[in-house]
Amino acid sequence: MATRRLVGIDLGIATAHTVRVLDETGATVARRKAWPTVESLTGIEQAALAGAEAGTRLEVVMEPTGPAWLPIAVFFATRGHLVHRVSSAKAADLRRFLSRHTKTNGIDAETLARLPLFDPAGLRPLELPGAERAGLDRRVRATDRLTRAGAEHKRRIKDLARQVLPMSPLTGDLGVADLAVLERYADPRALTRAGLTRLTTLITRASHGHQGRDRAQQWLEAARASLALYGEHPAVAFADLAAEIATEVRLLRAVQAELAEHAQHREAYYQQVDPEELARSLPGVAEISGPALVAVTGDAARFRNAKAFRSYTGLAPRASETGETDRKGQPMSKAGSSLLRTTLIRAADTARHQDPQLARLYYVQMVERGKDHLGALCVVAAHLAERFWTVMRRGEPYVIRDTDGRPVSAEEAKAIVRQHWTVPAEVRARRRSKKARKAPQTVPTGQSQPDTRSVGKRGDLPRSSSLTGPTQPVNRRTA
Repeated sequence: MATRRLVGIDLGIATAHTVRVLDETGATVARRKAWPTVESLTGIEQAALAGAEAGTRLEVVMEPTGPAWLPIAVFFATRGHLVHRVSSAKAADLRRFLSRHTKTNGIDAETLARLPLFDPAGLRPLELPGAERAGLDRRVRATDRLTRAGAEHKRRIKDLARQVLPMSPLTGDLGVADLAVLERYADPRALTRAGLTRLTTLITRASHGHQGRDRAQQWLEAARASLALYGEHPAVAFADLAAEIATEVRLLRAVQAELAEHAQHREAYYQQVDPEELARSLPGVAEISGPALVAVTGDAARFRNAKAFRSYTGLAPRASETGETDRKGQPMSKAGSSLLRTTLIRAADTARHQDPQLARLYYVQMVERGKDHLGALCVVAAHLAERFWTVMRRGEPYVIRDTDGRPVSAEEAKAIVRQHWTVPAEVRARRRSKKARKAPQTVPTGQSQPDTRSVGKRGDLPRSSSLTGPTQPVNRRTA
């Protein structure tokens, strides 16, 4: 039997890492503490390889604990050892099995070291990305984080504007002209003092002529309605609310400036990683979705097949089977990256208007299966994930086809979707209703329909299945 050295590392954020080293039989070889330094990690390597055969490669297992995993992975991967980064859920399940009532750093480290013995097929060596992929991954995550921060600032601005101006004209997206008005004249008293002419000039300049006098009139009417409603009530702090709105506007502009800078670098890295833009050849995958899918997925070859990649995205339904019972319609596992899953679902919402095959999937789920909009989108997103993996694995751009498999142009595809696979408005309205049930399912021949005439009140004894003969009275005391 070949010598193995299994190294489990329970990572600490601000404390030392706890290390357990086991051999191929599961016996403990060493127990150590480590810090993310060359000297400390070299000592761990020497202690783990003591007494092992020449050429033995360490099998290092750890969880993705914050940023602490990267220094450990870089050190051991550079030394030629195998590094496994396992999910916290898998490690927690095994730890609960090995030690139900006790949890310590040592037990966590030993549990990680035993994972290669319990589930060798479920572990894949960690592949650290190159310079281009690492840069793309960081820029994608930065733009995603900044996009969510900008959306939060926009929601806050709208909420504050509705508080100070109950009849706020902000019914849609926040425009540049709206931000210019709110930054200067969020106080309705200042808004009315500015007057129609000055307000029109500001809005026209900020919107580059797209808006003007009509928009200014809407703001003035909202200000007058606010003053008429609130008056001089002390509970409404106009000046303080206006100051907070101006702060949110400045923060939003700062976020948007940083977002534009990161988006520029993201595009440069994407052109290096996917020069043929294969990801963007898929329907619904555009400027933002393409780099996000490529960055989070990494090398498509690390997945065995398209089904394995779909499971990685978390869009695959859970399985529940016992005996002869197989429960269908289980919820998604949501086991993968939330960024990857969200990107695929958003892309699926656009792809269903562009690809007849995906539009048919959405139509069947909505009309025949009784799913709501989001449930149908998740099914389409799962199929879109498999097609994305196929495109990246083969290195060939995606080709839109009709439901018969014939290649069609983009215009022909949209015409087919509009003609054959558009969900009727009444069906969509029923799916929005919480009281609406799923579409009725046909009962196969040979299965009896439930008869509701024999159903009594709650607590009654079961009745006879025959409805033709007279029923015998039941003595409840002797029954």
